[in-house]
Amino acid sequence: MTAINDDAAITKTVNSAGDELSAEQVGEYLRRHPELFADHPELLESLMVPSRWSGDGVVDLQQVMLERLRGEIDCLRDCAQDVIETCRVNMGNQTRVHDAVLALLAATDFEQMVRIIIDDLPLLLGVDVAAIGFEPEHPPAIGLVSPDIRRFDAGTVDRLLGNDQKVLLLRQMNDDGTVFGTAAGLARSAALARLHSGPATPEGLLAMGSRESAFHPGQGTELIAFLARVVERRVHEWREKPA
Repeated sequence: MTAINDDAAITKTVNSAGDELSAEQVGEYLRRHPELFADHPELLESLMVPSRWSGDGVVDLQQVMLERLRGEIDCLRDCAQDVIETCRVNMGNQTRVHDAVLALLAATDFEQMVRIIIDDLPLLLGVDVAAIGFEPEHPPAIGLVSPDIRRFDAGTVDRLLGNDQKVLLLRQMNDDGTVFGTAAGLARSAALARLHSGPATPEGLLAMGSRESAFHPGQGTELIAFLARVVERRVHEWREKPA
């Protein structure tokens, strides 16, 4: 009971006086509570450990190793924070794509899906512009002729993406209006995804652009590829329905 009372008295004195604890008071507290650092190991990171030797030409290897370990701990902490932030961003992007897919699945016909891509995807995905377009086919594809659908020359999709590439992320998008039309100026960076041709559908492209550097080659493409596959299957579904 005496130790508890003494600790309480020290705390009360400090609180009332507004002064910091003296070295003697801290030392006395630690002697009474030797488990403090075992219960709170993070306190050890900020302590200054005295060197065992001093003088010219003398290096305390223990001190050097301790400083190195502290640096490694700081580096690991920063890496962990980066991983946490990346996971948070990825989860947010995944939620956005899921919402976009649900909107596309709710479309009742091809024209409504096109309007969802152009009007709703920018809001759902946090981009500035979205577009869908197809290369020509012979005879012309019925239902694919619309001012809302971009018309590409034959071979445009391969020229933009590269042969057999499904998704391309561009940090700097130089669009002459081929992909985004009059909204080309809104696409500083872009994501381009191939829409594979089907029995009644020509090769196509789903594109999203952003004023910011939202897209770059180091990002994962799985979510964008998934979104493109949903659009692709819906297009094939409507195009292959008997009239």
